This record gives sequence, structure tokens and C-alpha cells, in this order.
Amino acid sequence: MRAVLALIRADGRGVDRVVPPTGHTAWLTVLSAAAMAFLAVFALALALATGRLADRWSDALARSATIRISAPVDQMPTQTRAVLEVLATTPGIADYRALDEDEMRALLDPWFGPDLPVETLPLPQLIALTETAEGVDGEGLRLRLAAEAPGAVLDDHTRWRRPLVSAAERLRFLGLISLVLIGGATAGMITLAAQAALAANGQVIRVLRLVGARDSYIARAFVRRFTLRGLSGAALGTVLGMIAVALLPEADAAGGFLTGLGFEGAGWLWPMMIPPMAAAVAFAATRAAALRMLRGIR
Repeated sequence: MRAVLALIRADGRGVDRVVPPTGHTAWLTVLSAAAMAFLAVFALALALATGRLADRWSDALARSATIRISAPVDQMPTQTRAVLEVLATTPGIADYRALDEDEMRALLDPWFGPDLPVETLPLPQLIALTETAEGVDGEGLRLRLAAEAPGAVLDDHTRWRRPLVSAAERLRFLGLISLVLIGGATAGMITLAAQAALAANGQVIRVLRLVGARDSYIARAFVRRFTLRGLSGAALGTVLGMIAVALLPEADAAGGFLTGLGFEGAGWLWPMMIPPMAAAVAFAATRAAALRMLRGIR
């Protein structure tokens, strides 16, 4: 009894020692926080990677366009020259060039293999162009092409650029939603662990009340211990998650999104926020659970 009184009268330094340090709630809290933090690192990496992907696709495709010339073989050189002359006098175009047979073959290799006889196929002539920052008047360019080269069609990639960017934006949103769900799951598991600890220590709580301890003091003891457990578990899970992300393949243009899932530059600082946030969630969840449970223990 005197030991308990000494703890109560201590200046807050031994407050968490009234909570038994052993039991399944200890490792359950640490393990849950570590697992949730590990998943949170990957959810954060997904959100950041898809954000970079959306920006990259939007910037790259917004400034590029293709002109496809479909014409009889004998008219193809004439229409190609006409299109090139139109592009030479069109404001807003930074660069343009007609693709040769090797480049056409490289475009078709993924679908038809490297041995495709491009020269024997009636393929359209493709002209790739890059716009300046000011952009080009697409409708005006289409009208000029229709007048000078009837077989030329301008494709500014809008049809398939928007779905790609939209998909990347939705993936980023799902990554952020995952972070919220992970935080909610962490709060739920820590709440259950705190309630189990309070229920298992009902006799200790009654003794503390008999010697004059207030519910705020008892709640603070549980909150402190479970907050530290949540912080330590989240720190462990975050470190393991960052190591796992670092081992992923580096971003590669050929690999696209699958090789770009990770952090870049200052982005590596974002996972450092997970342990403090997990501790804050543990604090709020444990405090609410402790005060609620203490009202029911008499």
C-alpha cells in the first residue's frame, strides 16, 4: 500500500508503473502499431509515386502530339512535305520530325516482334511534334492540314491522356484513403488492447481508488504506457517499411509506374511523420477508452 501511495505522490515520473508491464496487451499493441506503420509507409509511397506519375504524364503528353498521314503510296511524299511546310510556319511548335522506318519498327516491336517487314506494309506516315510552353492552336492546325494534306490527322493525345492522368489521380486518392483507414484500424486495435488491460486490472484500479487515486491519474498511467508502446511499434514498422521501399527497383522510363514506387529526395522525410501520428492516435484512443472504462468500473 505504501508503495502505491509513493507512486501516486511521485511527480508524474512513475505514473505508468501502476500498469503491469507484461501480458498480451503489451506485445499486441507494439505488434499492431508496427504492422500498421509498415503498411502506412507503402500507402504513403503509393500516394507520392502516383502523384509524381500523374504530373509526369500530364506534362509530357500535354506538350506532345502526332500527325498521322494516310494516303496512297504515290501521294505520301507530297503530303508529307506539305505537312512539314505547314508545321514550319505554325506558331507554338518547338520541334517536329517525320519518323523513319527504324523508328516505326521500334514502335511496332512490342506487338509484332522485331522481324516485321515494315517496308512492305501500308503503314501511315507519322510525324511527331513537340509544342512550346505557349502551346499550339489545335483547331487552326487541323484546318490548315485539311487544306494542304487531306490525309493528315492531328492527334494531340487528349483522348488517352486524360484517362491516364485521371487513373493516377485516383490511385493517389486511394493511397491517402488507405492512410486514413490504417489510422482508424490502429486506433481500434489500441482501444481494444487498452480496454482489455483495464478490464484485467480492475482489482488494481479499485485499490488505487481506495488509496485516493483519481480517475484522471489512473487514465494517465494507461495512456502514457500505451502511447509509448504505439510510438515504439510505429517507429519499428516505419524503419522496416522504409528499408523495404528502398529495396524496390529504381524508377525507370521503360518500367513506368511499377519501377517508380518509392520516395525521392525530400520525400524520404514524410515517413518520419508516421510514428508521431501513431503516438497521437494511441494517445487519443487510449484516453477515450480509459475514461469510458473507468466510469464502468466500481
